Amino acid sequence: MTDVAVDTDELRKTYVTSSGVTEAVAGLTLRVGRGELFGLLGPNGAGKTTTLGMLTTRIAPTAGTATVAGADVVGDPIAVKRAIGVVPQYNNLDRQLSALENLEFSGRYAGLAARAARKRAMELLELFNMEARAGAKINEMSGGQAQRVMIARALMRRPAILFLDEPTSGLDPQTRVNLWDVLRRMRADGQTIVLSTHYMEEAESLCDRIAIIDRGTVLACDALAALKEATLLETVLTLTYEEDADADKIVTQVRGLSGVTSAEASGPGLRVFTRAPEGVLAAVVRVSHDAGLALADVRVVRPSLETVFLNLTGREYRE
Repeated sequence: MTDVAVDTDELRKTYVTSSGVTEAVAGLTLRVGRGELFGLLGPNGAGKTTTLGMLTTRIAPTAGTATVAGADVVGDPIAVKRAIGVVPQYNNLDRQLSALENLEFSGRYAGLAARAARKRAMELLELFNMEARAGAKINEMSGGQAQRVMIARALMRRPAILFLDEPTSGLDPQTRVNLWDVLRRMRADGQTIVLSTHYMEEAESLCDRIAIIDRGTVLACDALAALKEATLLETVLTLTYEEDADADKIVTQVRGLSGVTSAEASGPGLRVFTRAPEGVLAAVVRVSHDAGLALADVRVVRPSLETVFLNLTGREYRE
């Protein structure tokens, strides 16, 4: 990757508490390209927020290195802060100020003159379709409106890299989809975005590449198609026959077909696992027809990001 925006090498964060040592991030190595929308996907407690905390200089690493926009997060945190915008997981806007005032004050804090700060604030409110709410106080806004103001605030200084920590958590589906559209537009304009999320659909819909992390380590990192290919997950073919059909009588034959990983009878039907679904489906239909089994329905379930994720992280409940 010739143009690297974020680069970490064996990044670690260890906490020592009365109950023992907890390794929140355990040797994390990542590279994010300039102009990329990069996703950190993991269950609760995976280390996503701690990772973003270190990359944005809020949390000091225990070991390893990280550079953001070419600056070391430990050696030159001021340069890192000048290069980034951060949208935290929880609303930390000043609730007694209006949307416009929150943005203006952020711009002034970043060194903009009063007129330039107001101009930039209005540009961003228009970008997020919030100009009509410019004078409204934050405590009068919906969660989705406040979230748009938080993203606008993070963009006031035109950051090279935007970090978002679970930006759509708790939002209704309509607001979430609208925010996705905003992020896609920003990505199309060349904005580098690092997005932490535990929503499969969000990562699958938005991200150029996805790092699946759990227990502080990277389990896999690539584009979605490559993740599916690398984990060698099967497509599941579910064939349902007419009532009283005896699918058991063809299970052995189907298991012997080229491209079939396994097959099992399931009620009045058959479940077939394969990595070559097109050819296998046609062969199973022929076998079914020759055995006198009349098909009522066929379903093809291909590997998704969710199946990749569960395959890597397991299915046990998380606190």
